Amino acid sequence: MTTQVASSLNEIAQQTRQAASLLALLSTEAKNVAIAAVASALESAQDEILQANIADCEAATALGIAKPLYKRLQLDEHKLRDAIAGVRDVGKLADPVGQVQIHRELDTGLVLKRITCPLGVLGIIFEARPEAAIQIISLAIKSGNGVILKCGKEAVRSCEAIVKAVKQGLSTTDVHPDVVQLLTTREETVELLRLDKYVDLIIPRGSNSFVRFVQENTRIPVLGHADGICHIYIDKAADLEKAVAVTVDAKVQYPAACNAIETLLVHQAIAAEFLPKVAQALAERQVELRGDERTLDILPEIEAATAGDWETEYSDFILSIKIVDSLTDAIAHINQYGSRHTDAIITEDAAAVATFFGLVNSAGVFHNCSTRFADGFRYGFGAEVGISTQQMPPRGPVGLEGLVTYKYQMTGAGHIVATYTGAEAKAFTHRDF
Repeated sequence: MTTQVASSLNEIAQQTRQAASLLALLSTEAKNVAIAAVASALESAQDEILQANIADCEAATALGIAKPLYKRLQLDEHKLRDAIAGVRDVGKLADPVGQVQIHRELDTGLVLKRITCPLGVLGIIFEARPEAAIQIISLAIKSGNGVILKCGKEAVRSCEAIVKAVKQGLSTTDVHPDVVQLLTTREETVELLRLDKYVDLIIPRGSNSFVRFVQENTRIPVLGHADGICHIYIDKAADLEKAVAVTVDAKVQYPAACNAIETLLVHQAIAAEFLPKVAQALAERQVELRGDERTLDILPEIEAATAGDWETEYSDFILSIKIVDSLTDAIAHINQYGSRHTDAIITEDAAAVATFFGLVNSAGVFHNCSTRFADGFRYGFGAEVGISTQQMPPRGPVGLEGLVTYKYQMTGAGHIVATYTGAEAKAFTHRDF
């Protein structure tokens, strides 16, 4: 690590924190004006952004980029339009800053409040998805945070065009453009992870190995997930037509997404009837199937699954299938091999749903719908900064609520603790307003 890179990044981080401290004091209206300006600037720069992305895609193709990563990198007119719509949706959301969570009288004239406030500066490290930068910037502004973006080398041109447009939009508002910064080199990634003095939260978005690298190389808190191994369990009481449609959507609608399924679990009582139907539907979409021994008895033409398949995130048109004897066995398999991201049950049995919801230890547990719904935009968050599969909150798709913390504010009139201790201690009133 060169001293020059470290010094330069320290300066950038200080500028971001200073701009973020001013952003934290702005009104909701001022932040919403800035968000609207960002959306308009992105629309005005649409051609430049799309041309930059084409150049990124061509360069990545020449270097032999993996198919799933290429899908994430590609930014067409529709993706950009949806991302800009997400920016405007964030502007419509309630301001998460300044919310009073506790308002309590401790005694006459001594009042305690717990009030939400921004985290400070976010460090977002992502590989290939340029539209992620758009989502993150809008959420950061709304929540009063500065953001330092570090994109992968394959998306540099796209992200530079996006950040250029964003800064132009912000320059006409009360939000200083320094609240958004872009880093582009691998050296800067390593140095960013050392900036615990200036950066309050790291959010990595990328491959399993990449996220693990981030988690293992920083003292800054990390919000993220390393794996997206999602399941659908087809219960013995499932509507099979519904089950086929949901399975196909959860696998093929966007297989590179972390909320696409990688394993299909099927109850033995309906396997003989269901598997040929779903196999045909998946074959029509060019999905490669791999099955356990019992699945191969019904679908002898597919490949045999290995032990490694149950713990593999394919991010591609590949799906492993396992027949289970019971709901209990399905839940045990999910809890053993899953990544606590999103898992679904297809059934018409309410008791089975209650058991599945209660015992599957994932951030998202779904019933009779595709795992692909696990998304901040679809949840109505406007956008998301990432997915968290940790046990502690925030969990699942993380929107504005995951980008604020809180502080305790207390106002008195010369109150001292000695009044409330000793033999003649005065009692607290602890009255909530």
